[in-house]
Amino acid sequence: MKDHIRRRWLQGLAIAAGVALALIGVRFGLMPRSAARFFGIDTPPDPAHLHYVVAVRDIWLGVLIIAFACWRDWRALALWLGLGAVICFADALIVAHATAWLGSIAFHMASGIYCAVLGFACWREHRRETAA
Repeated sequence: MKDHIRRRWLQGLAIAAGVALALIGVRFGLMPRSAARFFGIDTPPDPAHLHYVVAVRDIWLGVLIIAFACWRDWRALALWLGLGAVICFADALIVAHATAWLGSIAFHMASGIYCAVLGFACWREHRRETAA
């Protein structure tokens, strides 16, 4: 695959991850109970403050990866996505322990795999650029 096409794909996939994460954050801010259920955790009647913390965290992390992708900072993307994969797998373990909802566990595992694969691809792109 030509370099510019590969880079565009990596950039687009990273931006998609950022948009998805930011939208998850917006959902946690607007509909905390529904978002928590989709995440895979039961919620007490009024845990809104914790959900607002999650909302703000997800929004700024989503915007951060979008910025890294727009700047084509492959090393920063690789780091962000690699750490993101760890968080996704940890979230899957939390959900497995809390509710064992298979759909939510699968969502977190798939997100972790997506981040890991894309992070590895971004790292390879960084290595290609520094070798050139």
